[in-house]
Amino acid sequence: MKINITTHQQRQSGPLGFLMRTIVLTLAVIIAIRILPGVRIEGGSVWVAVFTALVISVLDNFIRPILIFITLPFTVVTMGLFIFIINAVIIELAAGIVRPFQVDSFGYALLFSLIITALNYLLELPNRWLNRTNYKPRRDNDTTDDDGFTPYEEVE
Repeated sequence: MKINITTHQQRQSGPLGFLMRTIVLTLAVIIAIRILPGVRIEGGSVWVAVFTALVISVLDNFIRPILIFITLPFTVVTMGLFIFIINAVIIELAAGIVRPFQVDSFGYALLFSLIITALNYLLELPNRWLNRTNYKPRRDNDTTDDDGFTPYEEVE
């Protein structure tokens, strides 16, 4: 019998997966900038949006886990809602690193992170649908597994 422990939502790894996630995040950044008046890219360059998406991705992968660990008591007490504050801090840090990317206030950073999260989810839905795994349900009258072991077999 072979047991595979996998997550429900597997991400594509490697350079192609990173490129796809960067494209999706760039699209989410561009759409979110169009929605929120307090967040903008000076000059409106797509390359600045790509660079902003890369910076957000790097900060999300390296700084966010440290911030989550440091603020774990607050996260537990607020039942996970403090993660939204951490996301807004990541957006503010990205705005500090990428100068043409500007966020007017912490409230806009919080709204921007919520919109990016929702857009990222929506834009990745086709990829998740294409990569879904079809599971075959087990029949009720099937009392053995692949190796012929009966779960209620007596051992003497």
